[in-house]
Amino acid sequence: MHRLLKNHKKNHETYSAEYKHVLKLTYIPLMKKEPFSLTARLRSFRFAYDGLKTLFREEHNARIHIIATIFVSVLGWFYQIQLHEWMLIVFAIGFVFAMELINSSIEAMADHVTPERNQQIKRIKDLSAAAVLISAITSVVIACVIFIPKIF
Repeated sequence: MHRLLKNHKKNHETYSAEYKHVLKLTYIPLMKKEPFSLTARLRSFRFAYDGLKTLFREEHNARIHIIATIFVSVLGWFYQIQLHEWMLIVFAIGFVFAMELINSSIEAMADHVTPERNQQIKRIKDLSAAAVLISAITSVVIACVIFIPKIF
C-alpha cells in the first residue's frame, strides 16, 4: 500500500490540474509503530475531548441535540422511567451524537478536499446528513414509545 501511494506522488504531474489537490492528499506516510503504553492511551482521550469541544462549539445542530437531551432527561426523571427505558434513552442520545460527529467529520473532510461546489461531494454530505436525520427520527420514536403512555 505504501508503495502505491509513493507511485501516485511520483506521477502526480501527469494528471490534470483539476485533480492535483486530491493527489496531494493521497500520500499518507505510515505511522511509526510504538509499543503499547497505557499512559499514551489515556492521553489520547484528549483528542476525543477536543472533538467534542469542536462539535459543540461549531455545530449548531449539536446544540439542538443538547437541548433535546436535557428535555428528555428531565421528562425521564419526572416520570420516573424504568431502568430499561433509561437504557433506551441513553442509547438513543448516544446514537444521535455519534451520527452528528460522523456527519461533521465527513463534511469537514469534504470541505478540505474541495471547497468548490461539487456534485459528488454534495451527494456524500447529503447521505451523511441523512444518517443524522434517521438517528434523530429513531430517537423521537423511542421517546414517544416511552413517554406517550406516561403522559396520557
